[in-house]
Amino acid sequence: MTDTLQDKVAIVTGSGRGIGRGVAMLMAEEGAKVVVVDPGVNVDGSGQDQSIAEQVVAEIKATGGQAVACTESVTSMAGGEKIIQTAIDNFGKLDIVVTCAGILRDRMIFNMSEEEWDDVIAVHLKGTFTVVRNACILFRQQRSGRIITFSSESGLFGNSGQANYGAAKSGIAGFTKVVARDMGRYGVTANAIAPRAYTRMIGDIPDSAAEIRERSGVAPLAGEEELNSLDPDAIAPFVCYLASDYAANINAQTFLVFGNQVSLVSQPRPLNAIYNPEGHWSMEELAPMARNVLTKDIPNPAPVQAPRQ
Repeated sequence: MTDTLQDKVAIVTGSGRGIGRGVAMLMAEEGAKVVVVDPGVNVDGSGQDQSIAEQVVAEIKATGGQAVACTESVTSMAGGEKIIQTAIDNFGKLDIVVTCAGILRDRMIFNMSEEEWDDVIAVHLKGTFTVVRNACILFRQQRSGRIITFSSESGLFGNSGQANYGAAKSGIAGFTKVVARDMGRYGVTANAIAPRAYTRMIGDIPDSAAEIRERSGVAPLAGEEELNSLDPDAIAPFVCYLASDYAANINAQTFLVFGNQVSLVSQPRPLNAIYNPEGHWSMEELAPMARNVLTKDIPNPAPVQAPRQ
């Protein structure tokens, strides 16, 4: 299968490195014209290097593709609008938005600063909103468009040491479902991906969430042990599928993607329920029913640890 995105125009945020770079490269290979959005910041959001996005653009052009660099920040509405305008100014239209941009500021909740919280929320959650919202104005007018956002297992299932990141990624998953309902009537789809891959966000932070969990005696996240062997470029094919005409009816879904595996993540739904036919519960009635029925056999993901001697 080749040229599945022929004549499409795509914006990929955070595409200077890691997963986003792989997405931009494969989309160009599949025929899309790509806006490579990356201000070239460090994994914690500091610094700036405009050459990062330009290098990816040069690689795409070297293989016969079409691309343009954009170093605007996703953290402001003005930046999101300029990112969309970059696609229009250079390629005349927009068909696909992929929001990979992200940073990490891992810290246990009792040590996390307001700045660490705000910075991560700004890049991930607000940064998804600023781009998607401005794209949707255009998508609604043209009655077409593909939106692929990036959530995380940290947001879907929880991950110690990542309150800011997990909150942002959980928010993105919920945001995407709402966007799917808002925009579906206009021929637009919105889906989220929770990727598992070894990127510099995982590898370059000494005080990573994995180390925090190990020191705190908390069990590792599922699949954490295999991260070192998971290629970030493996995420790109499914992103391109969701961006293609083949996925025209796939909407409001979340997918776990890593290595050679793609899983559809189940939607939240009630598992157990208890009911009081007499009306409101008293504590005497509620406590045994909740313990023996509602919460029976539910494991504690972070059981109490014995104090260190």
